[in-house]
Amino acid sequence: MSEPAGYPPIQPSAVREHRAQPRFPDVRPRRVRRAGWVALGVTGLASLSLAFVPSPYVVEVPGPTFDTLGATDAGELIEIEGAETFPTEGELRLLTVSLLGNPERPLTWVDVARAYVDPSRAIIPMEAAFPPSVSVEDQNEAGRIEMRNSQSAAVAAALLHLGEPVESDVRVAGVIEGSPAEGILEEDDRILRVNGDTAYDVYSIRASIAAAEGASTFEIERDGEPRTVEVMPAMEGEQRIVGIYPANEFAFPFEVDIELPNVGGPSAGMMFALGIIDELTPGAMTAGTSWAGTGTIAALGEVGAIGGIVQKMHGAVDAGATHFLAPAANCAEVVGHVPEGLTVFAVSTLDEAVTAIETVAEQGDAGALPTCEAVPGS
Repeated sequence: MSEPAGYPPIQPSAVREHRAQPRFPDVRPRRVRRAGWVALGVTGLASLSLAFVPSPYVVEVPGPTFDTLGATDAGELIEIEGAETFPTEGELRLLTVSLLGNPERPLTWVDVARAYVDPSRAIIPMEAAFPPSVSVEDQNEAGRIEMRNSQSAAVAAALLHLGEPVESDVRVAGVIEGSPAEGILEEDDRILRVNGDTAYDVYSIRASIAAAEGASTFEIERDGEPRTVEVMPAMEGEQRIVGIYPANEFAFPFEVDIELPNVGGPSAGMMFALGIIDELTPGAMTAGTSWAGTGTIAALGEVGAIGGIVQKMHGAVDAGATHFLAPAANCAEVVGHVPEGLTVFAVSTLDEAVTAIETVAEQGDAGALPTCEAVPGS
């Protein structure tokens, strides 16, 4: 067929070019958009899958706080009978840390990611919180024993601070199966000395074990008969342990009961002792100030390090505390992490804690009190 007159011949290539030109600008963006949606879909599916994938971590968060001068659902936190007590003011709050996640109910990676951006939370490995070698039942029992020990040591420390007589006794409350002490020490053994040091309380025993190299020598009394045995401690992290649950037994001149159910561990010891001192002395030690603090307490008044100090500082602020007592041994963790509105003082002994509270109450020179920034090595 001939072409119409007056028109140039149509080339096959021109037809293809004419048809192709409008198609490329239209199709290419569609492909880019399709690829973008695919990428977003893949990302969304990956994020969704992470919501169900268990992680090997748990998260420490601020836990409940309790005023040692106040009451719980079980009644007055500190009850004293047989001695004169005095009205108090202000607050002396003990602090706790709660754990999110456990081996039976692990956190997802999304849970861990949320904790990563929250300064009041700490992410720790699951095995650090739940060592595979220790059952959950053993951990709970250890926590209960440590709480009982901290309470009795707090009473002893408070009474010794006030000049009251205290007689002490330390016994083995239990032996961990498979530990170095199994078959050597037995339940109800009375511990007299460890490595030559008088076993005044649980904390003095731990200090004696930590200070020695090699095996630790225990002078004990079993069924009324004196014995001497040796136990080679094992290392758990940076701690030397023998694998016993020691328990304090003190004879006090009057009765002091501390009621705090469902809380374990030793870290409330110092605040228990301060609450007892405040109730047994005329006038309000705090002068109405809201204090919080944490730290183990030995019967002779030494304040020891605890875990979760950052979470506890945030818990103190949430509870309305303005002043905080931190163990000097925890100062490295305190520096740079103090929440706004909280003044932190470093203490190594119960006497130092009392001095800090009284100095602030009397509007003395609080600037002269030790802080973590002023503690060597912090």
